[in-house]
Amino acid sequence: MLSPLDTPMTLSQVVVDSSPNGSIPNLHNNQGKSRRATLLLAYKTLGVVFGGLVTSPLYVYPSMPLKSPTEADYLGIYSIMFWTLTLTGVVKYACIALKADDQGEGGTFALYSLLCRNMNIGILAPKYSNSNSSFSSSVFHDSVETKSRLGKFFEKSIIARRVLLFIAILGMCMLIGDGILTPAISVLSAMEGVRGPFPSVSKSMVEALSAVVLIALFLLQKFGTSRVSFMFSPIMGAWTLCTPLVGIYSIICYYPSIFKAISPHYIVHFFLRNGKEGWLLLGGTVLCITGSEALFADLGHFNRESIQIAFLFTIYPSLVLTYAGQTAYLIKNPNDHNDGFYKFIPRQIYWPIFVVSTLAAIVASQSLISATFSVIKQSVVLDYFPRVKVVHTSHSKEGEVYSPEVNYILMILCVAVILIFGDGKDIGNAFGVVVILVMLITTILLTLVMIIIWRTPPYLVALYFIVFFVMEGVYVSAVFTKIPEGGWIPFALSLILAFIMFGWFYGRQRKLEYELTYKINLDRLGVLISDPSVQRVPGMCFFYTNIQDGVTPILGHYIKNVKSLHKVTIFTTLRYLLVPKVAPHERIVVKKLGYKGVYGCVVQCGYADPLNLEGGAFVTQVTNGLKEHIQHYQGSIPSNPLAIEEEINDVEDAKNAGVVHVCGKTRFYIGKNCGWFDRTMLGFYEVLHSNCRPALPALGVPLTQRIEVGMLYEA
Repeated sequence: MLSPLDTPMTLSQVVVDSSPNGSIPNLHNNQGKSRRATLLLAYKTLGVVFGGLVTSPLYVYPSMPLKSPTEADYLGIYSIMFWTLTLTGVVKYACIALKADDQGEGGTFALYSLLCRNMNIGILAPKYSNSNSSFSSSVFHDSVETKSRLGKFFEKSIIARRVLLFIAILGMCMLIGDGILTPAISVLSAMEGVRGPFPSVSKSMVEALSAVVLIALFLLQKFGTSRVSFMFSPIMGAWTLCTPLVGIYSIICYYPSIFKAISPHYIVHFFLRNGKEGWLLLGGTVLCITGSEALFADLGHFNRESIQIAFLFTIYPSLVLTYAGQTAYLIKNPNDHNDGFYKFIPRQIYWPIFVVSTLAAIVASQSLISATFSVIKQSVVLDYFPRVKVVHTSHSKEGEVYSPEVNYILMILCVAVILIFGDGKDIGNAFGVVVILVMLITTILLTLVMIIIWRTPPYLVALYFIVFFVMEGVYVSAVFTKIPEGGWIPFALSLILAFIMFGWFYGRQRKLEYELTYKINLDRLGVLISDPSVQRVPGMCFFYTNIQDGVTPILGHYIKNVKSLHKVTIFTTLRYLLVPKVAPHERIVVKKLGYKGVYGCVVQCGYADPLNLEGGAFVTQVTNGLKEHIQHYQGSIPSNPLAIEEEINDVEDAKNAGVVHVCGKTRFYIGKNCGWFDRTMLGFYEVLHSNCRPALPALGVPLTQRIEVGMLYEA
């Protein structure tokens, strides 16, 4: 039997620099850029981030079930919209949420990962949640000794951790639902303008035109966010300028004193006067803040400064003036609320505004489509969603991603929503449910970030939580009454998505539990290698395993049937961490496993990292790292220059002889002893697993070098 040549190493001791020049780039890509570059980036955000928010005047008033509204009613509605925009848009998102980024990434799942890393509470498989690298351990070193009481509570309570995970998943599912409904309601509302001058145009024709426009938009996604945003930003610039100008004209002509409604007492009088009817109208007024979540979710595509500049100096003033103009017109024409946007456009500029609004509605769809791609990519990397193809469309911005499968599924669902439901009010009811639930989830997660990570003074946390939780809670209570009238759509979509995510995650966890139970440790590995019947054949083999503390049981199955092992075998683990990005010098980690020709390799990446190594480049980096490790590592026996040179030559000869990549193709054997829950969930997981992409193409492994070893895992 072979005896170990040296002791296994910890992963943080030997790392390979995978950057082209060996330097560590700044994780914030936009730091240090000139003010001019920031302003250019702010201009680009108009075409991606703010489309859904700035086009909300198209459908807010038409979505309200108004009955004989009075001047006082309209003043109360405008006051509600003004303070909703100010508190939610300016205070919550622009001033607070954007500071809670996870190293440049935003959204509910980024907040969840930020909490997990700082509290060590992630309900993840060990290969994801644990890390021996200096990079991940540095995240904790400042706060381990002084954790808050709430943080300790989450670490001790499995129920609290599961609830937190459920909230994060629900927020992500709702954001994806937002990505389906935003294009549908925006484009449909804009195309309704055709029926103003031409009443003979049927609703079916408007729906068909809307569907054609959406299909064209989704077909453009493959060109990437940068190209799309640069093309779309002039359109949004025109919209952001035109609508407030029309609003100012309308204010002057119809109701110059409209801004007196800024006083909150109009809100109090509105609810005292209308009671339950006023409360129900909140289901329509909440749409004035649609798309605000994209400010946060699209953070990885741009940066904090550019989004803040664009929102505070263009989008917010534009919306305040546009809604003021609409309200001023409706005060003098109270029964035109069903077409509250196009009616207040002066006849002389109707068609130019119609063209701009239609184009702007198309752009509005882009903001949530981009956000959907981002959250899907995050969840795929962290193993919460079946593997789909993710393409990085920019060399300079790693957050810019595109997924063909997700893109076409979104396209089909958007067109289906328009063709099946058609009525903008029904879609508006569904939209309101999605919008406010995502905001409420963000409020809860941000409160936890303030308490646990930022250590914000308790009175400020209480002020933030009470204001936003009460405001959004009232909105939630109102939109829930719309569930029978179209509000069930996002719930159905979110339920399907949550079931897919839970089924996938449960199957992956069960598979990992099996591998950890039946793993091959180093002693058992030595027995297998020393078996006289096992031949060491020429060549280099990358044997992929899901666990680090040992080797996958597939190896025993492989050796038992093939009776051979390559002279240089590298057990490789693809490891995803709960961080957005891993420094390039820590991306590839190598170690010796204690037996001749047997090594370990870990490829680490964060959920915002592009895993786009080419197969040949990956092999070269690993072999170079092995050579360097062999030269510098001092084991438990004195170093022998001849032995070192021989081992290095063995690695090089094995590489030249041929490289092969071996991975498992495992399935669950669901026997009669399994309960109904395991039968259902594991059967569903097998369906998902059979139809998703394999992990190896992410490393650019050629088909000719790939071997899959089939094995049944008993459930």
